[in-house]
Amino acid sequence: GMIFLPQDEGRRNAVKTMIEEVCTTNELDFIGWREVPVDPSVLGPMARDVVPSMLQFFVKAPRRLEDDDDERDGFERTLYLVRRRFDVERRNRGLVWDDDDSDVYVASFSSRTIVYKGMVQSCVLPKFYKDLENPDYTTKFVIYHRRFSTNTNPRWPLAQPMRVVGHNGEINTLLGNVNWIKAREAQKDETHSADEVDDLVDYDSTENIITSCNTQDIPSKLEPLIDLGRSDSANLDAVFELMCRSRHRAPCALMALVPTAYENEPALKDNPEIVDFYKFHGGLLEAWDGPALLVYSDGKSIGASLDRNGLRPARYSIAEDGTVYMMSETGVIPDLEESNIVEKGRLGPGQMINVDLATGDFKDNIAIKSEIASRHPYGEWMENQRKDVKKGSSPADRIYSDETATFAQSTFGWGLEDIGMQIADMAGSGKETTYSMGDDAPISVLSERPHVLYSYFKQRFAQVTNPPIDPLREGVVMSLAMTLGRKESIYKVSEKGARLIHLESPVLNGAEMKEIESLGSEENGGFRLSTISTRYDIADGPAGIKDALDVVCNRAVDDVRGGAEIVVLSDFVPDQASLDTTTYVPPLLAVGAVHHRLIEEGLRMDAGIVVETGAAWSTHHFACLVGYGANAVHPYLALETVRQWHGNAKTQKQMDAGKLSKATVAEAQENYRSAVEAGLLKILSKMGISLLTSYSGAQIFEAIGLSEEVIDTSFKGTTSRIGGMSLEEISSEIIMMRPEAAKAKMKLVNYGYYKPVPKMGEYHINSSDLAKLLHNAIGLDKTVSAATNRDESENDGVKPASVADYEIFKKSLESAPLANIRDLLDFESDRKSISIDEVEPAAEIMERFCTGAMSLGALSREAHETLAIAVNRVGGKSNSGEGGEDVIRGKPIADVDEKGRSPTFPHLAGLKNGDSANSYIHQVASGRFGVTPEFLVTAKQLEIKIAQGAKPGEGGQLPGPKVSEYIAGLRASKQGVTLISPPPHHDIYSIEDLAQLIHDLHAVNEKAGVSVKLVSSIGIGTVACGVAKADADVIQISGGDGGTGASPLSSIKNAGCPWELGLSEAHSALLNNGLRDRVTIRVDGGIRTGRDIAIAAMMGAEEFGFGTIAMIAEGCVMARVCHLNTCPVGVTSQKEELRKKFPGTPEHVVNFFEFVAEEVRQLMAHLGYSNFEDLIGRADLLKQSAEQVERVAKSDGVTVDKFFGGIPNSEKDRSFLRADVDGKLVPKDSIIHINRFSSDLDREVCESADIKTVISDNGGETTANFDIKNTDRSTCAMLAGDIARAHGNSGFKGKINVNFHGSAGQSFGAFVLPGLHVRLTGEANDYVGKGMHGGEIVVVPHADAGFVAADSSIVGNACLYGATGGDFHANGRAGERFCVRNSGAYAVAEGTGDHCCEYMTGGVVVVLGSVGRNVGAGMTGGIGYFYDPDNSLEERLNKEIVKMQRVESAIGEGQLKHIIERHFEKTGSEKAEDILNNWKNEVGKFWQVYPPSEVNNPAVKKEALVEDTLRVSASAPDGALCFLPVGGELGAEQTSRCAD
Repeated sequence: GMIFLPQDEGRRNAVKTMIEEVCTTNELDFIGWREVPVDPSVLGPMARDVVPSMLQFFVKAPRRLEDDDDERDGFERTLYLVRRRFDVERRNRGLVWDDDDSDVYVASFSSRTIVYKGMVQSCVLPKFYKDLENPDYTTKFVIYHRRFSTNTNPRWPLAQPMRVVGHNGEINTLLGNVNWIKAREAQKDETHSADEVDDLVDYDSTENIITSCNTQDIPSKLEPLIDLGRSDSANLDAVFELMCRSRHRAPCALMALVPTAYENEPALKDNPEIVDFYKFHGGLLEAWDGPALLVYSDGKSIGASLDRNGLRPARYSIAEDGTVYMMSETGVIPDLEESNIVEKGRLGPGQMINVDLATGDFKDNIAIKSEIASRHPYGEWMENQRKDVKKGSSPADRIYSDETATFAQSTFGWGLEDIGMQIADMAGSGKETTYSMGDDAPISVLSERPHVLYSYFKQRFAQVTNPPIDPLREGVVMSLAMTLGRKESIYKVSEKGARLIHLESPVLNGAEMKEIESLGSEENGGFRLSTISTRYDIADGPAGIKDALDVVCNRAVDDVRGGAEIVVLSDFVPDQASLDTTTYVPPLLAVGAVHHRLIEEGLRMDAGIVVETGAAWSTHHFACLVGYGANAVHPYLALETVRQWHGNAKTQKQMDAGKLSKATVAEAQENYRSAVEAGLLKILSKMGISLLTSYSGAQIFEAIGLSEEVIDTSFKGTTSRIGGMSLEEISSEIIMMRPEAAKAKMKLVNYGYYKPVPKMGEYHINSSDLAKLLHNAIGLDKTVSAATNRDESENDGVKPASVADYEIFKKSLESAPLANIRDLLDFESDRKSISIDEVEPAAEIMERFCTGAMSLGALSREAHETLAIAVNRVGGKSNSGEGGEDVIRGKPIADVDEKGRSPTFPHLAGLKNGDSANSYIHQVASGRFGVTPEFLVTAKQLEIKIAQGAKPGEGGQLPGPKVSEYIAGLRASKQGVTLISPPPHHDIYSIEDLAQLIHDLHAVNEKAGVSVKLVSSIGIGTVACGVAKADADVIQISGGDGGTGASPLSSIKNAGCPWELGLSEAHSALLNNGLRDRVTIRVDGGIRTGRDIAIAAMMGAEEFGFGTIAMIAEGCVMARVCHLNTCPVGVTSQKEELRKKFPGTPEHVVNFFEFVAEEVRQLMAHLGYSNFEDLIGRADLLKQSAEQVERVAKSDGVTVDKFFGGIPNSEKDRSFLRADVDGKLVPKDSIIHINRFSSDLDREVCESADIKTVISDNGGETTANFDIKNTDRSTCAMLAGDIARAHGNSGFKGKINVNFHGSAGQSFGAFVLPGLHVRLTGEANDYVGKGMHGGEIVVVPHADAGFVAADSSIVGNACLYGATGGDFHANGRAGERFCVRNSGAYAVAEGTGDHCCEYMTGGVVVVLGSVGRNVGAGMTGGIGYFYDPDNSLEERLNKEIVKMQRVESAIGEGQLKHIIERHFEKTGSEKAEDILNNWKNEVGKFWQVYPPSEVNNPAVKKEALVEDTLRVSASAPDGALCFLPVGGELGAEQTSRCAD
């Protein structure tokens, strides 16, 4: 055994005595202790302060195990169980301490494996553990793992690897996985009693203990298997280890825990046994889902596996002597001779490799999985036992009259908008409603209107430490299938495990409910069903809800104990009379209570739960129900409402007129279900979860406005930080919805939750009335514009600013209904007021002001440029958003006439010479729109958009009508084609990869700081600490109510939390972990006034973003039609006629900022503070306002003391406001983090005298040669930045050839641009050619390589991500997502992984080998050519958008041939040579893949004229486009420099 013990000798000896006694008690003869030789002097100060004592101990196998099997499984089980016994006995003896010298951790206790690990840097490990440098120490295998510390408080036991697993990644489903493991542990198992846990030696006894679920949950006998207090890796390791100790082999256990996306996987079509394995285990066990590279060993075999999405890199090499090297990055082992390597490969999504340590056999993915899957007849078992409920047509018959349906809808909280917007869109088009402008309504607990319980829950989402998934383009890895019935133990396999009902969809209709009911008969499977009503009498009053809930839970327990395997919780009643006299327990409250009660009683695994309800219609509702324990939902009233809507005369007229697609009532109901399913996939994907089975019961929400009573009853473990509604208050709120209470009998109320309505509607902060008040204050007249009389108006129609009107604006907000958490706060100063003359000037305060990241495209040119100019005038920071910017904005405006007009910007008014329209902050988002080298080097700050307040976990969205020719040009996309960016996962899927992108940006522009935009959510503190460690300069915290140009409505309303919560958590975590001085914190999301700014500052913010309110300040009238391109004042429209109606000028926006700054000054004077900086982090100056809390209409339980009361008091220590540079405190904004040794090679390249000369002369040619290793990252980005600064994107006329030899680190060749030719001899990792804009990148293997280049991996994942030009050639295979978001590069590889050409909008891709699945997903531009001699491409193609055809046009054939010829010339590719030598036969084996936008491309059109020019390269050395006449050949001179 390897153990960490306290340094204190007394503690250490006590633990040693305990271990010896427990071993002896369990017949393990104790041999002795060995002090592990270590050298603590090599440790860092933090690790050295908490380093434990390292000891090893040795025992003999029990005599009773003399007949153990050959692999010593019995002995291993005993060691495993005794190790878990140690912790119980330690606690029994009181050997538990809570200080820095308290670690007692058994790193390993096995006869097969030993673990050396620590809180050390990788290079320090062998220096610390001297055993690892001892030549006598030999082993046949080793797992070596280091990872970025995202834990805010790293500890020695949390270091990797764990006991059986090295885990590089995150488990997104951890909450659900832990909940379900605990539910299994409580499951009663009559075959084994808890008494058996006493014998930890007997061979059969230990097997029984390990293969039963209930024996894992006896805290008096064994340490708990799992605990949320441990890391996700430790919990995964614990379950995996237990499965390995049972009858699962290690690869089998991992296949079950982390399954591949086997459905419709072409690679498995010849291996049905593997598919059957996954189907069987998918019914028993929820996937541990998330981005993960897992390396494992139980001592019998060693292997590695990748999660189903394949975001993590995993490369392997096999040497001539049979040695297998697997590594997350190539180049990790520097001494490998390329000539001795016979195979180089990579793990694709869900793939596995395994080496048997006894025989040395290496098995690839199919071989090992087929071997495992063939051990049991899974297919036969499922055929005998499993019942499948497929999707069927929903009944057309109505269940209620129109009057009764409307009454029922009202009682369940439906409003007119829910039918007119949501149901109409979902049933009419099969899609969720798209909306705009964010969520400016009060949070539900503060609202004066009744809200359904779901609205108190906010969806959590992935950001930084784990990635979201792309459900639109990568839905092939996702599934909504669910199961009903009793689930057997996951630790042993038998035919009983197949006896389940499998649901194709979690959304059930009436016919499917009847089918499930029919399965209760013995001949149909005997799945007994119990229906429990959740209704109770209105006469019972609000208190009746508690008794009703108890009745429901007790009945569920009794029925499941009695043999029911399906529990239906139903609020259905058949008639008006019942609706009149009864109310109901909200289905979310009911399902959560029953779910947790069944877990407590050990019955949850014995039954599935179906919710039959009238109170579920939005996708968020379904997500909440499933997230809190439902296996399926029957939304009977939603389906009835679709039938009602379909039968409506207005609907039928719209169908007849062609405004709606014609559909039968059955099709409309199926449309509705499809929309719900798509919405569920989107919600799962936000958290990076692929399978609904993993989301079920995972409780991945934060509650805002619910009391502890409610949380403890139904939502145990859910965070609720401000208290709120009790059970009785929830009951009362439901009664408020009833028609008789709302005085709306026979009709639905229009609550105005989405669109503001006068009088009875919900309050919206950003109303048209508010806009009028602000316009009056800042002197804006919306009738004055280019379309009217601006040119004749004095001062362009800008009226004098009015202090009195600003006071009216301010008072209107102060007296408005409660809406935000900050409305419940007040100031409590610690000093006397001062004169305003003593307060710092408004000009200095305005330097802290920023605009939100609103893109050009979402905004018109007029609106976007006016904001930038205004913010630049006041010294603040404008933000480009994710749409790029026109290069003309990079220079100051110098041609303004006396009327304030500029020929360069003729559409703007009120300009001054010296104005700048260049945004201070240039945003880099997942769509990479407009991200070119020039865009990057002209920024003063670069912002990485991780999440957007209105829809965190999703990408940006720009409707097709807004993608004008100008916008499409900036974004390198196709005019009129809707743009929905992928979620941020391609190169931001973990903290390490965010650190890499930060590194890329610091490399290309060393003078620009890097900001990272996050959205408020529980856990953001840990994320913020990781971002600070990743060398970000600024962290932006956005509130979940942020504005948007277009987003799914359910995302706007239900994801992300108020910034008050996220800001206070992030500031506190950074302060507590000594990281606050490394970053500036910026906050935005509904900030409108000086009061908002003062509160944000006291919670820790240093800079402040204005979004929607800044748009209002330039003329927005809150029409809320941004997504429709019909903005009446041209703020958010791309239509020329509407843009001319834009009324704003920079002066209007400046007036607003000055008013806000003056309001801040008044508050500071009142509080007695002269310097704004002195308010930052001073939460002690805030208090809960008793007067405001009294105004909360619905609940007496709201309290905000807790969340901001936990902010550390920084009254005395203000050092966090300065950066520590070599022991000196300097202003944070005076320094920018710079890359360290990882950019040294790049600096060396840039310092080359010859290269400098070519750049400065803008002419000539030079060549340089360098060795490279995988710690050299972002190589060539600095050089690209130097060229772009001097000559822009395409002005460089020289030629620089840079040759590298070795293994390149990540982002090799990032941002290469015309004139820069880069060649790598060796291999590269992920992100080669990221953001490439021109020039050339060539990657070839070493000349003496012992492997076949065309079959071997040479570059990693996401190569050419966001490329906008250039030529790329790789003599070998690429990884996943090759050319994702390529919009201009011409690229050749000899094979790729999954998702090739994903979201591509331009350029040409040629692949000379096999590809993975999902080719061309989301591809809206460009052409792909795929060599497919075995006709396997079609089944791997995503046909949603693209089509495939043989190369039919002469121009297309010419283009393809020339590109392959150039590839051969550049790389010497044998594959290219073979194809060219037999061209007439081989060209027929190519498929051409293209989207609709390329139908008229001469390379695609069969009838194209031969005179049409043929483009064969992305760019020539001079930056111009490359053309060659059809039939023309490249001359020798032309060939040598690519093309003429």
